[in-house]
Amino acid sequence: MRKNNVYRLSLSALFLALALVLPFLTGQLPQLGSALLPMHLPVLLCGFLCGWPWGLAVGFISPLLRTLLFGMPPVMPTAVAMAFELAAYGAFSGLLYSRLKVKGSARTYIALAVAMLLGRAVWGVVSFALYSLFLSKVFTAAMFVAGAFVTAWPGILAQLVLVPAIILALEKAKLFTSAAEKAPGKAA
Repeated sequence: MRKNNVYRLSLSALFLALALVLPFLTGQLPQLGSALLPMHLPVLLCGFLCGWPWGLAVGFISPLLRTLLFGMPPVMPTAVAMAFELAAYGAFSGLLYSRLKVKGSARTYIALAVAMLLGRAVWGVVSFALYSLFLSKVFTAAMFVAGAFVTAWPGILAQLVLVPAIILALEKAKLFTSAAEKAPGKAA
């Protein structure tokens, strides 16, 4: 059991590092980062591969630590709202993937799609609260749709293609077995 926790901690650290470094690929174009969502991929993978608590932690820490280290994204409202959004992605992807009774690749796609929708809903609720409480502005439904779906569609597409491909490749190579597929009595 201890070996498994050390493995998950190490893998989570790798995903945290990726979440900090991948946004550099979008360079000095914040619009490109908003479209490709580079921090989302490692967080979703962490949830799937390490479990919901690790995905939640990496998701929450990533944008806040990136702001502290590199000054981007801006802390208010972007990094704070992203912290809750990415925490939801990591938690829901891991929780749903381990608990869904569906077999095969359908489980991966269902867990991913639901986690993505719930994460965007969390982002919307937190953004609404931040705008209302701290920015004295209105976070409208149009702002939510634009930020969560319209601007982000390239990143959404990348997530829907890359995350299942990586998970399925790791399963096929027998480098990863979900907790739901392990025999009863064995450590998850």
